[in-house]
Amino acid sequence: MQTNLADFIKDTREGQEADQILRKCVHCGFCTATCPTYQLLGDELDGPRGRIYLIKQVLEGKPATASTQLHLDRCLTCRNCETTCPSGVQYGRLVDIGRKIVDQQVPRPFVQSIKRKALQELLPRKWLFTPAMKVGQMLRPLLPRSLKNKVPQAQAAGAWPQTEHARKMLLLDGCVQPAMSPNINAATARVLDALGVQLIVAPRAGCCGAIRYHLNQQEAGLDDMRRNIDAWWPFVEAGAEAIVMTASGCGATVKEYGHLLAHDPAYAEKAARVTALTQDLSEVLPQFEMELADKLAGKISRRVAWHPPCTLQHGQQIRGKVEGVLRSAGVDVQLCADSHLCCGSAGTYSVLQPELSYQLRDNKLRNLLDTGPDMIVSANIGCLTHLQSGTDVPVRHWIELVDQALAR
Repeated sequence: MQTNLADFIKDTREGQEADQILRKCVHCGFCTATCPTYQLLGDELDGPRGRIYLIKQVLEGKPATASTQLHLDRCLTCRNCETTCPSGVQYGRLVDIGRKIVDQQVPRPFVQSIKRKALQELLPRKWLFTPAMKVGQMLRPLLPRSLKNKVPQAQAAGAWPQTEHARKMLLLDGCVQPAMSPNINAATARVLDALGVQLIVAPRAGCCGAIRYHLNQQEAGLDDMRRNIDAWWPFVEAGAEAIVMTASGCGATVKEYGHLLAHDPAYAEKAARVTALTQDLSEVLPQFEMELADKLAGKISRRVAWHPPCTLQHGQQIRGKVEGVLRSAGVDVQLCADSHLCCGSAGTYSVLQPELSYQLRDNKLRNLLDTGPDMIVSANIGCLTHLQSGTDVPVRHWIELVDQALAR
């Protein structure tokens, strides 16, 4: 693709990156075949190729419009198109750059602005979000369905192991997951404890930065990333083996710290080190596959439908690892039809684009339930909550299944 970027962007870091990405696109359209919003809407501008053209026009100096903004807003940033693209177009990075420029040019309506601001300020702040979630859970029977869908039933976290081990790994506790599903991280700590690994939560670490960054508060998002690096760094220097992610959305972001902070001389080297240490939980447990198989032999007889989050299979390009761990323990793991497609959660997307989000959820659940599962398992808190809002079949993080089996 030929480019001729406008003066306001061409000599900037973002402009140079966008130029390199745009030049890789060969207009083939393979991406449209796997784009969830294109499949729903059938509009070229609601597929990756069309959005790339819109971003290119804006970067070349054509004024953005409310229509441009809408088509970019409708993108899930699932990055399915990156998996499909034969030319290696880094669409996720391009759409972040494009959205930032478009939002600078196109003021949002008042209600939209308030909603986005509320998400930016509430979700990343655990001290605000946790009590708000507790109140929501207390009032859950009285809430309208639109709110009830976002408020999972309260659950106990269970005990956090206190045993000291020579092997230590860090855990990103996260911002919304501890309030919405506190058992996930506790279950992870118990499983790793049984395998001789101590899991440590750095007290001052918080939101991975994805929420603010992808809502175009990019500097605030980068500050969240810097705070996490500062919180983790003493443990990294002390020899922590890995930084473990139990939410694949967080993992996809933390693995990009090295890229996103490469321009910051104070943090570039540390960010690259953090990225190198970061592993999704599904990358950690295969190291103990034989030991786990022995411990779990005959303890799990359930048929589960596995929903691989987009941030795992497309963002991190991790496939087959969760299925491998569960199958080695004797679990009947089923992948549904169109397992590559997004469930519609996509971070804040289900709040900002509810109509499309729920269509995608219902399509995904229909396929998952066709496998006849006793349980649906996934690896990201947003997917878990979103899917559970549409079915009575239990939806859990896959590590909870392993934890339950180990406790027998």
